[in-house]
Amino acid sequence: MKSQLKHTILEEHLDIPYIPANARNKFHEFDLYVPQRQEAQDTRPCPLICFIHGGAWRSEDKAEHAGLARRLAAHTSFPVAVANYRLTTAYMPLRHPAHAEDIFAFLHFILTWQGPHTSASRPPYDPTRLYLIGHSCSAHMLTSIFLQSPTGRPVSDASPLPASPSSIQSRTPSPPSSPIPTPDILGPSPALMAATRALIMSEGLYDLDALLVTYPAYKTWFVAPAFGRLRSYAPWNTASYQLRSGGEHLRWLILHSRGDTMVDQGQSERMWMRLTELYGQRADKIDPIQREWEVLSEEHNDMLAGEVYPRVIGDYVLADVRRQNPAGLS
Repeated sequence: MKSQLKHTILEEHLDIPYIPANARNKFHEFDLYVPQRQEAQDTRPCPLICFIHGGAWRSEDKAEHAGLARRLAAHTSFPVAVANYRLTTAYMPLRHPAHAEDIFAFLHFILTWQGPHTSASRPPYDPTRLYLIGHSCSAHMLTSIFLQSPTGRPVSDASPLPASPSSIQSRTPSPPSSPIPTPDILGPSPALMAATRALIMSEGLYDLDALLVTYPAYKTWFVAPAFGRLRSYAPWNTASYQLRSGGEHLRWLILHSRGDTMVDQGQSERMWMRLTELYGQRADKIDPIQREWEVLSEEHNDMLAGEVYPRVIGDYVLADVRRQNPAGLS
């Protein structure tokens, strides 16, 4: 399937499964948007940009972000992948890290996938150069993968609360709470860690306890369904996590919109401060942790439909590619 955005012609490959199954599972599929390249360009494959949607662990679909993917692909001339993952619903009461495990599987799949054309010997991107975008809850998923939970954390504060009256009345047993994270949970392979060049996080959810102080209604709405009804969610505060071995090269861009009323800027500030602490002063003078909290002004999800968000991210990716390959963008 082909589409055109401005002067960019895109090949669109939809509903590609990333987990083998006998029957189709839309939650384990991704879409790929590949810009048509000029013949005179370098024949080296381009980096791949991956967008992981938000939706509070409970909603949204990759198809809702086709416009964003097209704009990112047109702005950078790089392929863009948008993945689905399983959601927490009344019919599928999943707990974390199930959603992140799906994204974990997707990221490892694209490392070895040979592409949408069976006759091709390689995919239409360079699997050793990945740029990952996490928005809202998917920022939590990606930081759960690329950062490491501390060892020896006391877990008494994460004990379950008594069952809520609504769950007692429904007589529907709740699934167990999320398992306490350990350093080996969601640990990326050395190949995935090395292939990932940068992570771009927008409107991220990191410190759930702090989030619930500002937005207490979120506990019933999506935090308890995705993690369990607990006294504290401190073990899942990715803004307290550590660097994983092999992740010292990673670069990070933390985005937040001035117009976001659904997630406070304090979440982004906590993650930025933690990453700055972890990476410290770089001898090469290149700051691996960047932030942008002034340019974006739209509401939490409205920014995804605008022009500024893909431009900010696209410019960041292009600048990073130029930094690593001054001779050309491919």
